[in-house]
Amino acid sequence: MANLPVQTSSARPGSFRLSKSKYLSGLQCHKRLYLEIHEPTLATVPDEQTQAILDMGTEVGELARQRFPGGVLVTADHRHPTEALRQTAALLADPAVPAIFEGAFEHEHVLVRVDILQRVESTAGATDAWRLIEVKSSSRTKDVHVSDLAIQAHVLRGVGLRLDGTWLMHVNTQYVYPGGPLDVTQLFALQDLSGQVAAQQPDVLPHLVRMKAMLQAPVPPAIEPGSHCHKPYDCPFWDHCTHAKPARWIYHLPGHQHMIERLAQQGIDTIDAIPRHVTLSSVQRRVKDNVEWVDARLQAALSSVRYPVHHLDFETFMPAIPKFPMTRPYQTIPTQWSNHVETEEGQIRHEAYLCRDATDPREEFATTLLASLGREGSVCVYSDYERTVLQRLADALPSLRAELLQAIARLWDLLTIVKTHYYHPAFAGSFSIKTVLPALVPDLSYEDLDIREGGTAARAYQQMAFEETDWVEKERLREALLKYCERDTLAMVAVRKALSAKVSSAGSP
Repeated sequence: MANLPVQTSSARPGSFRLSKSKYLSGLQCHKRLYLEIHEPTLATVPDEQTQAILDMGTEVGELARQRFPGGVLVTADHRHPTEALRQTAALLADPAVPAIFEGAFEHEHVLVRVDILQRVESTAGATDAWRLIEVKSSSRTKDVHVSDLAIQAHVLRGVGLRLDGTWLMHVNTQYVYPGGPLDVTQLFALQDLSGQVAAQQPDVLPHLVRMKAMLQAPVPPAIEPGSHCHKPYDCPFWDHCTHAKPARWIYHLPGHQHMIERLAQQGIDTIDAIPRHVTLSSVQRRVKDNVEWVDARLQAALSSVRYPVHHLDFETFMPAIPKFPMTRPYQTIPTQWSNHVETEEGQIRHEAYLCRDATDPREEFATTLLASLGREGSVCVYSDYERTVLQRLADALPSLRAELLQAIARLWDLLTIVKTHYYHPAFAGSFSIKTVLPALVPDLSYEDLDIREGGTAARAYQQMAFEETDWVEKERLREALLKYCERDTLAMVAVRKALSAKVSSAGSP
């Protein structure tokens, strides 16, 4: 078996050590890679939602190792590459080690950490072969996964390892957790990507040569921001690269990116510069016109509501690793609801539910919700999300199915009414409640809250219910979650009233 070259120093002066993540950054955009190497402090710090996704990937990766009993983890972290290389070399040389987790390999100043390297039995006299396995928390294979495996295979072959195949291990969303210990053989799906990875191998070295040459330049490459900044991942330098763009930059136009790219390639830099002959959707046309618009049919749409009006919002979480029996990976689990009830006389009361512990919340969620909704009045929501959650609850809870379907029949979507009948320049093409609320009700916002969006709420629930947290922190998280969900439904009350006022003012002489 070939010996692994263990380097005891960093890359020589004038060269740059790359990793698989930096290689993928370079494939996405050379400017991104340049900034990651030379100006990393210009990146936007990951928000809580992004960090939650990264944490989920770590949890999935650790669980995936259970499929390989006897495997050994390389414990040296990314700050100690030399030690990681040394530990990996020792494990490669030990025939009793069936698999290596987080093995470190370096070839021509490209350092990769391999999620799982499985030893494959060889015939007599042959060197050991290895199966390269990349673990992802996603539920399917993506093009970027092939590129990820391709750079790893390039490095492993470069140091002399014989690869038996390159595989992707991802979460199997068809697995139904029965309760008790997880069956990791069912939780994860293994897919052989050897053919696709082999097809990319001739391109890896040329990519690396161009990246390394680019990194020698005194300034970053002059690459304009565009749709590539978000594929396959959102670039952390987006804010840095776009801070000087005009407020009406063409990429702020909502809609298909292909059409926006086409306009940008024609030299159209702002929304205001779009020629009149260009075909735009109704929303795009309103963004371009940049004036307030009140549809004559708005009053009729608002009047279709029936009292008492229930303003309803749900918060949910989608664990990659199922927490409750008879659930699947990434299944949406509702954890809390808020309901602001408005009577015809204008009186408003608020009711709420939040599951506080690690038990399956679905039945209690549904029964308390049905008691709050009663059997009368419209159920005002903002998007189709609550409908989807209620339908899945009806499927999961046969004893409550009829009542839940009745609640679905009463749904009244405020988002559809806003999108169809009203526009404000401050929307800038977005109809999110977080955008609509400050435009219509400037004195009500989310800025005073600890939690301001759904991804952070899901992360906070995970911390409160499942992680080691003292009671003071649990109480803080509980209060923050309740206030956030309450603000969402109060926002709907306020938006309905503001729209009614627009109708009244539009009808005034």
